[in-house]
Amino acid sequence: MRTALCLWIVMGVLCPGEVRGHKGNGGDRHHSHSRDHGGDRDHSDRRDHDHGDRRDHGHDHDHGDRHDHSHGRGHGHGHGRDHRHHHHHHHEPSDNSTKPVIQGNLEFACSLYNQLVAQPDNQGKNVFFSPLSVSLVLAALSVGAKGQTHQQLFTGLGFNSSLLTQEQVDQAFQTILTQLNQKIGVNLTVGSALFLQNTFTPRPEFLEDLKRFYLSEGVTVDFTNTAKAIDTINTYVGDKTKGKIDKLVKDLDPTTVMYLLSYIYFKGKWEIPFNPEDTKEDTFHVDENTTVPVQMMSMMKRFSVYYDQEISTSILHLRYNDSVSMMLVLPEKGLASLDEVICLNHITKWHRWKKAKEYHVYVPKLSITTTYSLKDILSGIGMPDMFSDRADFSGISEELKVAVSEVVHQASLDVDEAGVTAAAATGVVLMPFSSRRTPVLKFDRPFMVFVMDRETKNILFMGKIINPANK
Repeated sequence: MRTALCLWIVMGVLCPGEVRGHKGNGGDRHHSHSRDHGGDRDHSDRRDHDHGDRRDHGHDHDHGDRHDHSHGRGHGHGHGRDHRHHHHHHHEPSDNSTKPVIQGNLEFACSLYNQLVAQPDNQGKNVFFSPLSVSLVLAALSVGAKGQTHQQLFTGLGFNSSLLTQEQVDQAFQTILTQLNQKIGVNLTVGSALFLQNTFTPRPEFLEDLKRFYLSEGVTVDFTNTAKAIDTINTYVGDKTKGKIDKLVKDLDPTTVMYLLSYIYFKGKWEIPFNPEDTKEDTFHVDENTTVPVQMMSMMKRFSVYYDQEISTSILHLRYNDSVSMMLVLPEKGLASLDEVICLNHITKWHRWKKAKEYHVYVPKLSITTTYSLKDILSGIGMPDMFSDRADFSGISEELKVAVSEVVHQASLDVDEAGVTAAAATGVVLMPFSSRRTPVLKFDRPFMVFVMDRETKNILFMGKIINPANK
């Protein structure tokens, strides 16, 4: 496996609240194949060597605000590219709307994490998801929501409707998505898609906003031909995630009229790779009574580390190239103590107050895939109406009353030794392993993991690893 990390998907499925004879009259209109106008190019070979081992003490100004919208590189969203030049002026006041949206995204990430770890089904299991991907699909959905349904979506997403308008949220997501999709040093693709029953006409303004702000493609399918619709959606997702997810949808309700999907694919390489020769079998302590064997990578060098005395927790930052970092969080008193206190303030603090120091670090190789149904969780964090007959999506269509039937999320994480360049060529002086005074940081018991974009300050992925042997 060459990847250091690969990840992705959410989708919402919209079904009609009341089906008014909209079943399959009118055949398939022959554009059910998802069009991809030459996107998703693999940029991993155009490496960014200029980052060196810059130890940022939380400021990360070195990347500037690269808006660079003139070339839609790496979008994989052929649609919407031609609209971007109209909106340069939206990116100027990025502080006005982007900051509160990113703040909302962080709050939403924490509340979603707390809900996921509290679920009875997830006890003792690894939890891993993409908060940004879920925020993206719900924000895109809010474009067509009205009344109380819109208010619940906004509040649940961490947005204050007295401070933020839908237009500001749209523009903020456009800025975030454009920045993320323009990274050259990592392979990162973020976007969404809308699959529509081909007998159903959504409002043109709704489709236009999705295309312009959420880089979303609209694809018509005939859901009454469920086998073909499943194949169309799975092929689309497979293309977008480089085959990493190929059978996301297993069954579909033939009365579905709209299927909203968002995906995120990340394949990064460490700025400084681990040497595979230093990877050895080791023991991981799942709990007091359970141990599992793991392949433990190790390296000794200057790492950015922060020790949070308030909660007796060590935080290690591992940098990918092009402003993406993995943050590994190891509590001394066990993960349960951390689950209770994890919140926005900690994440912000860990991100900011790191400093470089020599460590001998041990990190297990990982390969984990998770799938969640989020309907009950999203209802539980204040968004129940969109799933019920109270749903108001009149901004999507007035001809048919629709509600969301399910939101499914799948994410996957691979962590291995691979770096930007071969280990021998990095020019980093590795200390001999006999150096006894070097402090050791060993992730051989349950820990949390974050993948952060330092440029937009978004959490691309987060979760907790209880047992690395569970796939």
